[in-house]
Amino acid sequence: MLTELAWKVFNQAINDYHKYDDVNHEIENPYKKEQFEHLLYHKNWVDTVQWHYEDIIRDPQIDPKEALTLKRKIDASNQLRTDMVEYIDSYFLDKYKDVKILPNAKINTESPAWAIDRFSILALKIYHMEQETKRTDVDDAHRAACQKKLDVLNEQHNDLATAIEELIEDIEAGRKYMKVYKQMKMYNDPNLNPVLYGVKK
Repeated sequence: MLTELAWKVFNQAINDYHKYDDVNHEIENPYKKEQFEHLLYHKNWVDTVQWHYEDIIRDPQIDPKEALTLKRKIDASNQLRTDMVEYIDSYFLDKYKDVKILPNAKINTESPAWAIDRFSILALKIYHMEQETKRTDVDDAHRAACQKKLDVLNEQHNDLATAIEELIEDIEAGRKYMKVYKQMKMYNDPNLNPVLYGVKK
């Protein structure tokens, strides 16, 4: 099943990252480029690094210059995250290009890859919430509260996995069809961001 494979690879990437716990550590993708797992691993590695960027930038003692540098890295990471989603959608578009779409087929609110994106982020939420339940420097109330949140996240995992599998089944059967839009982010484009194209040289 797709979600079982994705969950395995996502957690592999998360655990590999935490061997170093360093946002500057280079990715060491264990899968060949032609494998779908390569895309999944790379996608989650990007998400994991960005998760920690977001932690670091919230340090109230962070140097403003370092924060600005980090903000630029977060922007670049957001763009890479979007690129990875589009690569994954391209995989699905190619895989199901010959499926006969039924006359009454419907479009989904999100593409398979954007659903997988949420699945990847959920893997990170579960990993880090589980870490909170194991802390020894907090009281029982903190651990108990985090355990309740972890229970909800695990329930969400089951529901989202079911929804993704049903979406894939519908696409394979022609009951739903894929229509992918490029994200067309504007803030990174010097031709579309008025702050950038309005800068006087």
